[in-house]
Order: sequence, then structure tokens, then C-alpha cells
Amino acid sequence: MKIVIFGLTISSSWGNGHATLWRGLCRALARQGHRIVFFERDVPYYAATRDLETCPGGELVLYDDWNAVLPRARRELADADAAIVTSYCPDALAAAGLVHERPRAVGVFYDLDTPVTLARLAQGADVPYLGPRGLADFDLVFSYTGGTALDLLRHRLGARAAVPLYGHVDPDAHRPVARVPRYEAGLSYLGTYSADRQDTLTALFVGPARRRPYCRFLIGGAQYPQDFPWSANIFFARHVAPREHPAFFSSSRLTLNVTRAAMAQMGWCPSGRLFEAAACGTALVSDVWEGLGSFFTPGREVICARGPEDTLAALDLDDAERNRIAGAARERVLAEHTSARRAAQMTAAIERARAPMPQAVGA
Repeated sequence: MKIVIFGLTISSSWGNGHATLWRGLCRALARQGHRIVFFERDVPYYAATRDLETCPGGELVLYDDWNAVLPRARRELADADAAIVTSYCPDALAAAGLVHERPRAVGVFYDLDTPVTLARLAQGADVPYLGPRGLADFDLVFSYTGGTALDLLRHRLGARAAVPLYGHVDPDAHRPVARVPRYEAGLSYLGTYSADRQDTLTALFVGPARRRPYCRFLIGGAQYPQDFPWSANIFFARHVAPREHPAFFSSSRLTLNVTRAAMAQMGWCPSGRLFEAAACGTALVSDVWEGLGSFFTPGREVICARGPEDTLAALDLDDAERNRIAGAARERVLAEHTSARRAAQMTAAIERARAPMPQAVGA
């Protein structure tokens, strides 16, 4: 297939979770023989933090103005088999209108932020990447979140077909590597600052750090405020680029996953960081949400933490038990949660959407 994508970003991983996912997915799609063209508006904050110059296995089209790139977009869509518009694409409405004018390509919307989308709708707030008809004009909708979110996308936004396309990891990019001293920690956490994660992060990370003053804790990410409740044994690595993720995770005895509040409440929302860390052979500690057990078996492949005592108990595990959990999680990820697996799921769903509807007998 030729697949044209209008997305938020693939060129910069700063402050967003889209770029790393798209990199693995595009690389896997290319290896499976598909051609990718990725359109990204060249905004200053991503240009200043760009850590990728090309689309892996495809073509990256950076543009300053939608009207200026419109002729190129039309040319690329003319022979496309599928056209994907994503959540938080800055030109999502214009791109969607263009896609709907080109019936040859399967029109796809990929919501990588489904709980945020649905929460904003419930609050009566504007969702800038959705038009007045919601998702009704797309042939297919992918959702980063499964479970009841799929029903809500159909009932509230008119999606004709809504299927989950969860996070994933590229094992070539994320694998065990040698420890790096600046990333060494008893417990690490990697994620952009988010106010709706703070209470959980305080309970599962900051609180335990204060009760284990002799243990080194490490946070990696961007946009952390000056009033974050640091302690002397909590260290900080600002914006850990994707190429550094294997070293970050491999240098930790344990790493923590904290889910954004809207996503945790909806469930079925595995973070890409879970899969990355597991692929790097690091034992996982995670907050608890509905559906977690469908991705990792609690106690066997992931340590579930509901409060600080659970984190402290994880820190007290001996190396044999910790390594057993890490090895089981890595095995599960390589079997079920790779970018290649998601790419195959994506193209299979697109093929189903492309197939002509069977006619009724006698029609």
C-alpha cells in the first residue's frame, strides 16, 4: 500500500508521545513493503528539538503553511491506498476535508489521545482536530485506547468502524544495553510532566524516594515546573531523546509507569513506555487500570502499585525475582507488542475497510 499520514510530529519526540510510536510503526510498515509519506507542520518548538530528519522507511514532508503544501498533498493522495489523519494534527480539519474528497484512499482517523478526546467532549470543550460531523466521514478509526472507548467513539462521534491500535515497541531500537552512570537508579520514571499524573507520581515515586534516602531515584522528561517536589535523592535528566531510552531503562533496577488520569479512568491504555522498558529488560512497576492484565500478567510480568508501600516492596525485591519479572515481560513484548505486530494489525484493518461490501441476495 501507499499510506499518506497527516500527523502531529514524527521529527521531534519533545513533549509528546506520538513521534516514537510513529517511528517504529513507519519503519515496520516499510519493511513489510508499504510506502509512507508523512506530512508534518514545521512548528518552532519541534524544529528546535528535532531529533529525526527523515521518516524511517518513508518520506517526511515538513511544511510551513497548509495552502502552500496543498498541491503536494493532493498529488500524494491521488494514488494513495490509505490516508490517515491523527489527533492533534494542527491541520486536521483541512486534511480530513481533503481526504474525504479523495474516495480512492481509505480514510482513516487515528486517535492517539482517545481518553483526552472523550473527556473534552464530555466537558463540552472544543476538540480542535474534530469537525462538526465528528468521525462519521472516515471509513475507519484507530484508537490508542480499547475497551469502552471504542463504543464511545461509535456512539458519540459516529465512527463507522473503531478498532484498537495500541502502543508498541521497535525491538531494534529498544533492547538491553550497557549501563550508563548518569542514568543509574534504583527506580526511574520517564515521561513528560503532566498535572493529571502528579498525584500518582507523588504517591508511587516521590513519597517512596523520601522514605529511601539512600536510594537513587531518577526522572527523565520535559516541562517539569520549578515547584516540583524534588528531594536530595531524586535526580533529573531533561528530555531524554529516544536514542537514549535503552540506556535510561537498562541502567535502572526498576522503572515506573504512571498513566494520565483520563486514560487510567478509561482503561485499556498501555503506555509505549511500558513496552519500551520491557523490551530493554527492565522490571516494570505500574499504576493500576482496567485492562492492564491483558498486556502484562500482574505479579509475573509487571509489579502493580496502588500506593507507596507497593513501590517500597518492589524496591526490596532481590535480584533473582526482579530479573525473573523483567525477563517474562521482555518475552511477552517480543511476542505480542512489537511495531511489526501493530503494523500488520493496521494494514489488515485497512484491507478490511477497502474490501467491497457484499451485496444482498437478489440485489
